[in-house]
Amino acid sequence: MRAACKKYLVLIALLQMIFTFSQQNISGKIVDDDRNSMNAVLVFNSTKNIKTYSNISGYYSIEAQENDEIRFIKEGFYRIDKIVKKETFNSQTDIQLVRAETLIQEVKIGYKPSGNLTKDSKHLDDSKKVASLKSSINDYMKSELNEPLPKSEVPKSFQGHNFYEGQVDVIKVLGAAIGLIKKATGTKITTPNYVETQDFLAKVKTDVDLSMFKKYGMSEERIDHFLAYAEKVNHLSKKYRKDFNAATILSELQTAFAEYSKLNKLGD
Repeated sequence: MRAACKKYLVLIALLQMIFTFSQQNISGKIVDDDRNSMNAVLVFNSTKNIKTYSNISGYYSIEAQENDEIRFIKEGFYRIDKIVKKETFNSQTDIQLVRAETLIQEVKIGYKPSGNLTKDSKHLDDSKKVASLKSSINDYMKSELNEPLPKSEVPKSFQGHNFYEGQVDVIKVLGAAIGLIKKATGTKITTPNYVETQDFLAKVKTDVDLSMFKKYGMSEERIDHFLAYAEKVNHLSKKYRKDFNAATILSELQTAFAEYSKLNKLGD
């Protein structure tokens, strides 16, 4: 009988020990950077999916076992994760949460008026209503007229007798005829193809005096490079291949050379 009681007591003791170890808690206090107690901090055992909150004094207590992961979470502060060690149960586990850095939005400084009305007006934004009104006015001004405008002339009843009425205006007829002749005989500007462009540049090298460019130490290869630049920028072949004028072309080349010399090192 006594042996049976002993076995029974040993069994109860073992069960109590198992229950005690299985129900271990860790506890402590949570403070901020300034050592102030923090309440309502979420204490979360992610291993067992158990959570609790710190009280008004910053104290917490949560069920945990060795190797459990405990997370301390508070909005506005960096999260802290703790792995439960064997020695954790022997003492209080205090936690200090560090306040998260707050990113300050970039502040754009508005335009500072200089006193120059023309300059300042470009930087001042119109209100939405003014901008809408301007847009409506621009659309109206660009739209076609629905009604013909009245002619600015003296009524016939107040005019004197027109001795030329019913007669042909010879000067106007001659002017119109001359205009038609010029239009028919004038050179039509068209875009050249590759062969026409190369022929034009070859003619420029033979018929236009390019000696001034050689004075700057430009080789034949460099002059070819410059002519290609001038052609690309000023469209010389389009304007002058059908109406070749050496003096005019040289003038255009001199103008183009002023910009070319800024962009390229001469004499290479």
